[in-house]
Amino acid sequence: MTTILNSEAMLRALSRMAHEIVERNTPVEGLALVGLQTRGVFLARRLEQKIREIVGREIPCGSLDISMYRDDLNRRSSPPKVKNTDIGFGLDEKTVVIVDDVLFTGRSTRAAMDALNDFGRPLKIQLAVLVDRGHRELPIRADYVGKNVPTSFKERIHVRMKEEDGVDEVTIEKLPNEK
Repeated sequence: MTTILNSEAMLRALSRMAHEIVERNTPVEGLALVGLQTRGVFLARRLEQKIREIVGREIPCGSLDISMYRDDLNRRSSPPKVKNTDIGFGLDEKTVVIVDDVLFTGRSTRAAMDALNDFGRPLKIQLAVLVDRGHRELPIRADYVGKNVPTSFKERIHVRMKEEDGVDEVTIEKLPNEK
C-alpha cells in the first residue's frame, strides 16, 4: 500500500476545499453540507468547521445514508447496513454540498441526489470529494476535489479517518491478479 495523503496533506486539502466552497457560495446564508455515511459525514463536519473559521458563522451540516437508494441492491449477497440519516434543516432553496470520501463510478452521488429529494428541493446541489479516482459510469463531476488520483480497476483507494479508524490517511492498494 502507498500513502497518497497523510494527515497534513488531508488537512491542507480540506482547507483548500473549504475556501473554494466559500468563494463560490458567498454569501453563505443559503449553504448546507450533507455528508454521506460514513466517512463523508466526518469530512462534512471538518469542512463545516473550516468554513465556520473562514466566515465566522455555522453552516447547517447533516448526514445521509444512501443504502436504500443504491441501484445495486438486488445484486448484493446481503442486505445493506443502514446507518443514520440526520438532516435537521430544510433543504428548499438551499445550496447543498454533498460530501463524500471517494468519487468513483458516480452511482453513490446519483443515489444521494435521489435521497435528498425526499427531504426537499434544493436550489443547487454541488459535490465535494476528498479523492476523485476516475472511471465514471454516470455523467457526474465533483465541484470540489481534494486530490485527483488516476487509478486502474486493479487498485483500491482506502480513506481512513481518526473518527472511525484512529488515523487520517488515504492509501492506494494494488489488488492481487485473479487467476
